[in-house]
Amino acid sequence: MIKKFWSYIGNYKSLIILSPLCVMLDVVCELSMPFLMGKIVDNGIPALNLQYIIQVGILMIGLALVAMLLGSLNHKLAAEVSQGFAANLRQALFDRVQSFSFSNIDTFSTASLVTRLTNDVTQLQNTLLMSMRFLTRAPLMLICALVFAIAINAKLAIILFMAIPVLVAGISVIVGQAERFFKAVQAKIDAVNGTVEENLIGIRVVKAFVREPHEKTKFKKSSDELSDTAIRAGSLVVTIMPIMLLVLNGATIAVIWFGGRMVGNHQLGTGELVGFISYVMLILQSVLMVSTILMMLARARASAERIIEVLGTTPDIADKQFVLAPHAVADPRVNAEAPSEEAAIQHGAIEFRHVDFKYTATGKGENVLSDINLTIQPGEFVALVGGTGSGKSTMVSLIPRLYDVSDGQILVDGVDVRDYKLATLRSSIGMVLQKNVLFSGTIRENLLWGNAAATQKEIEEAAQNAQAHDFIMSFPDGYDTDLGQGGVNVSGGQKQRLCIARALLKKPHILIMDDSTSAVDSATEAKMRASFRENLKDTTILTIAQRVSSVQEADKIIVLDDGRIVGIGTHAELLANNPAYQAICASQMEGVVANG
Repeated sequence: MIKKFWSYIGNYKSLIILSPLCVMLDVVCELSMPFLMGKIVDNGIPALNLQYIIQVGILMIGLALVAMLLGSLNHKLAAEVSQGFAANLRQALFDRVQSFSFSNIDTFSTASLVTRLTNDVTQLQNTLLMSMRFLTRAPLMLICALVFAIAINAKLAIILFMAIPVLVAGISVIVGQAERFFKAVQAKIDAVNGTVEENLIGIRVVKAFVREPHEKTKFKKSSDELSDTAIRAGSLVVTIMPIMLLVLNGATIAVIWFGGRMVGNHQLGTGELVGFISYVMLILQSVLMVSTILMMLARARASAERIIEVLGTTPDIADKQFVLAPHAVADPRVNAEAPSEEAAIQHGAIEFRHVDFKYTATGKGENVLSDINLTIQPGEFVALVGGTGSGKSTMVSLIPRLYDVSDGQILVDGVDVRDYKLATLRSSIGMVLQKNVLFSGTIRENLLWGNAAATQKEIEEAAQNAQAHDFIMSFPDGYDTDLGQGGVNVSGGQKQRLCIARALLKKPHILIMDDSTSAVDSATEAKMRASFRENLKDTTILTIAQRVSSVQEADKIIVLDDGRIVGIGTHAELLANNPAYQAICASQMEGVVANG
């Protein structure tokens, strides 16, 4: 698992090598203290040799200062490396999520991805920090302290060799159980984040329906489940400490008892016993550090597996890799089998050939779309109508490859959409999704998502075509009006028009509007359609609408039912011959039928 994360250390690898060197020198300095103290007790004090005591004391102070300096340096290195590692890992996770298709994103919940980018990465960061500080120090100090203890008195060291295996066995059992609990903790954090996210996104609905008590109860349930799971995991940590302290304190008492008898029998010097006890204390500290790191590693392993799950997910929609023969020239024509890097959408013709689509990645389950065959000419205004769940949104989402077809082909300008570079395909398609999303910032900053290099004139033209210019200019700051988070200070209809203007600023060859005028009044929508016919004559427009009045002027209306096309024609043709379209019209205003 370390190999999988090693590359995210980046430019800090040399610091990781330098850190153990600091630790080793620090340990040597620290381990010298009990030995030197024993010399003072055995040689300096009995002989009342003040000069000897001062010389050794000065040496101890010097070694303590060096140890402090090396410890501080190691801490700085550990902090720098762990922070850099976490930043690199977060960026890699975010980049991977950005490359995901809708299908990939559907695999993970939003709350889970947030937890993985924050809490899980933090767990690995803290573990790396502690590992750099203590993972080398603790074992090295443990081994060296044992060596010094054996050098002082091998018989007395037998007590330590009896205690340490008991400690190792206890730690191994507890750490083995800890990982399972820590995985459950991270899953519960996902659930809490999901509850908070859902509540904050839908806070207006919560307040409108006076559901605050229900939401508080739901959050308390998620929070309590996290607390209970965390307590069970923490109980393991609580269990390990008394066991270690019991064993080590028992070993210390045994050392003092048997060591005292040896001093009385002149088999061991008083200073040697003091030094031996000091080494026992260092061994105690080392074992405590090792157990703490092992518990952190158990939690980090649980987080690491969740992170690897994201990093290991291959985007199922990506640029096709073409292999050209040496000296071969990629065909620059639009209908080339393998378009060149420069190939781009020029006209906006769309063709569906026997398209089937299933949402499940495994290909199992029912088709959402079945045997879709359709040809749309450049510049046509095409409307899609049908009942809820008929597949309208899914069908238009296949054109810019937000999803890929399960079977069949979709061609744009005679080229399979899978043969275009994703950036080329999507930059030529303006997409206004069913859920309108604006970002924090000004109106201008949001519109510039469509074209970062757009001039003020181009921005205003796009806004005028979307019938948004007038209400934008009604604000005191005009295009520099701050929208707030998610566009909270504009109405639903205004938000829709801003999203349409943003898409128009791309000057797309294909414009897709997925029920994006539902909150716009009929008069404004009529002006928008008239503006499109006047100013977007060369743009192929696909619109999904619920109102028949919104689509009856379309060049072509596609009627969908249960994932199949059941009618294609103009408003008049379908009204005369298509039962499904007749039913849609009949369910709306009587005036719509009369106008037909």
